[in-house]
Amino acid sequence: MKSNPLLSLESLGQSIWLDYIQRELMASGKLKKLIDDDGLCGMTSNPSLFEQAISKSNDYDVDIQSMTTAGHSIDEIYAALTLKDVQDAADIFRALYHHLDGKDGYVSLEVNPHLAHDTEATIKQARSLWQSLDRPNVFIKVPATKEGIPAIKQLISEGVNVNVTLLFGLPRYKEVAEAYIAGMETRAASGASLKSVASVASFFLSRIDVLIDPQLELAKEMQGQVAISSAKLAYQIYHELFNSDRFKKLIEQGARVQRLLWASTSTKNPDYSDIKYVEALIGPDTVNTMPLETLNAYRDHGNPQLELEQDVDKARLIFKKLSALGIDIDKMTQQLEDEGVEKFNKSFDELLSQIKLKSAKGLT
Repeated sequence: MKSNPLLSLESLGQSIWLDYIQRELMASGKLKKLIDDDGLCGMTSNPSLFEQAISKSNDYDVDIQSMTTAGHSIDEIYAALTLKDVQDAADIFRALYHHLDGKDGYVSLEVNPHLAHDTEATIKQARSLWQSLDRPNVFIKVPATKEGIPAIKQLISEGVNVNVTLLFGLPRYKEVAEAYIAGMETRAASGASLKSVASVASFFLSRIDVLIDPQLELAKEMQGQVAISSAKLAYQIYHELFNSDRFKKLIEQGARVQRLLWASTSTKNPDYSDIKYVEALIGPDTVNTMPLETLNAYRDHGNPQLELEQDVDKARLIFKKLSALGIDIDKMTQQLEDEGVEKFNKSFDELLSQIKLKSAKGLT
């Protein structure tokens, strides 16, 4: 019987999370099966995933109609539905979380994407979500915008687990990691526990190639290589920061590293392998969050090997060539960040519209 490639990733130091959330997945026992059979260690959600879950199923209709009858607003219904799904998923992962002493077993919920450029409002809502979820094995997702950086530092200092999302560029990643370290230093200075705090930095990949590939018509050998090169260089920054004397002082007090998480790992270009953004990025202390289709594909034909620290010099060369070609990678990743925020805003608004539509049907 063929071994399961997903299970092999754990021995290589990588955790597999699911980039998908749907009430039926939890209620049917399918999520528990993924944990037991495939070694699934966590789950991420975002406005787009919730919009798909609620608009494309009837699983939420009874709750929507019940809350509508009780006089709840659309915003209140949205909050109740998403909180319940994340709590239910976190409860299913709870045994794993305890078994691994808090290293894994997390589920993420995002702050309202419309707050992406408002530091104080982000902090306020993140605190509220953290308290409402009331689970140790959850992350609050905060976007890696300029305004998100101080929010990350503040929330970490308060002991709120943070999943930093919509991260595309290397300079911004360094800011994110340093915000985490600074937040932990502030927390340590207050005498609070460091061991209870966890964080991941979610580096979005496939969208980088989607944006840059069309500009590489004169350098076709570089097409499909920029995202993976970005991830490999980010991992080098990770080593530099989290193996530093500065962070070692925090480790001595119980701190955990902020793991890099590979997001946007479904392949958008049909000419590329459907496991392209999994196979090349396997390395210790990393996470790969996959949609169901990618997870199923990797189970079927993955070939797990440590690849993340291979060809790092080639990755650096690709970045030099981008500059020589007149492609400003930092400008491009800023564009991706802006577009990512706008995409989540649109999904969030559509989600509220779907809830409003179903709410109105319940009253007719």
